[in-house]
Amino acid sequence: MPAGARRIGIFLFDQFEELDAVGPYEVFGAWSTHLPEDGWSVTTMAFGGDEVRGAKGLALRPHLAVEDAPELDVLVYPGGQGTRPLLADEAHLEWVRSMRATVPLVASVCTGSLVLAAAGLLSGRPATTHWASLEHLASLDPSIDVRRDVRFVDDGDTVTAAGVSAGIDMALHLVARLASPDSARQVRRIIQYDPAPPF
Repeated sequence: MPAGARRIGIFLFDQFEELDAVGPYEVFGAWSTHLPEDGWSVTTMAFGGDEVRGAKGLALRPHLAVEDAPELDVLVYPGGQGTRPLLADEAHLEWVRSMRATVPLVASVCTGSLVLAAAGLLSGRPATTHWASLEHLASLDPSIDVRRDVRFVDDGDTVTAAGVSAGIDMALHLVARLASPDSARQVRRIIQYDPAPPF
């Protein structure tokens, strides 16, 4: 990690949706590795620093324990089935609120936005989530301006992405926003991201 680099932290938890976390990590990792002059780094973190298992069985060991994490400039909160119990976990929601109070930019992928909503962080704001959870997002806080049929919503200090692969689009958007469109174009080429789905 370059000295003085600004930090992006990706939060991991049991039953996270793998691509929600790994997609943005690939973007930010390619960015920090190939364009270090932009001055950004990326890390992963989980409570206790213990290994976590994704929704489809991928086991990951985070770089850091949340308790030992340095100050962040960006927090990325993925989705997945593991978000469901967290919606009613007041201690966890208080941690999310404390992060919002200290981290300049909070981003979610997929149903990570449900946790942000449950913590009260999306009140009166535009946001999105996985297409199958749009109504759930609206029910958590009717004041949210739920955006449908978009890949991500940038509302300044809060950015929410739609489901799963949309996190890649959001991460590239953040590279452009935090550095430059040229950096984002270079990263997109490095990871050979050029969506042309066969179905």
